[in-house]
Amino acid sequence: MADKRMIEADVVAQIESGMTIGIGGWGARRKPMSIIRELLRSDVDDLTVVSYGGPDVGMLCRAGKVSKLVYAFVSLDDIPLEPHFRAARQSTDVEFLELDEGQILLGLQAAAWRVPFLPTRVGLGSDLMDQKELATITSPFDDGEVLVAVPALPLDAALLHLNLADVLGNTAFLGPDLYFDDVMAQAASHTYVSVERVVPSDELVSAAGCLHGLRIGRLWTSGIVERAGAAAPTSCEPDYPADWELLKRYAATAGDPAGWESFWSEWVMGADQ
Repeated sequence: MADKRMIEADVVAQIESGMTIGIGGWGARRKPMSIIRELLRSDVDDLTVVSYGGPDVGMLCRAGKVSKLVYAFVSLDDIPLEPHFRAARQSTDVEFLELDEGQILLGLQAAAWRVPFLPTRVGLGSDLMDQKELATITSPFDDGEVLVAVPALPLDAALLHLNLADVLGNTAFLGPDLYFDDVMAQAASHTYVSVERVVPSDELVSAAGCLHGLRIGRLWTSGIVERAGAAAPTSCEPDYPADWELLKRYAATAGDPAGWESFWSEWVMGADQ
């Protein structure tokens, strides 16, 4: 069986301008930031990004990499609204599809199941239905109920961060929540996962504590990047908390071109963390 280990540059070499990428994690939690940093350094742009967004989305928008964003929220947790996302949302440079958190899950699940949509009641009677991507559908059964049809969200690539993997691409998470990363992996043509460390296969189950932690297996992974601290400055529980000093510094660069240039030089283009 193939050894799937690679470095961030190998991952970004597989991503082309115009692709649709999903980014795992949740707000300022367990984002694949070392891969995002490599993507920021690249010439790739015109991306459609699907994410429960955090600094990943804000940085990509600020760097002009995003042409369309599909999201339920973009937050730094303690800073409720990601400021670089706010600037992009208030401009006309990026197309946006705003969905409920559950609707994004349904869109990813539809893509994973290879069906064109999944139905829900979420969104009925709300301004969400003003968006052209959403439509209603009448139940074919006797009740005739009108439901929202959430379109599938197929991904060219998913970028995730978990705690552990083996060289074959089996992965494990040790924190409190998987944040739907498993569904995102199944919705993608290719999935690349950064991890804190690679361990022998027979250690994955014992390290995860139970099979529940082994939700993304080698069938779904195309590559594994081993780098301790790869989610920083977001958190990766239980390995480390978010780096709030850096996140606050980053947030303060919104509306401060000189501050952004300094952050870009030091964090994005600086030596690997």
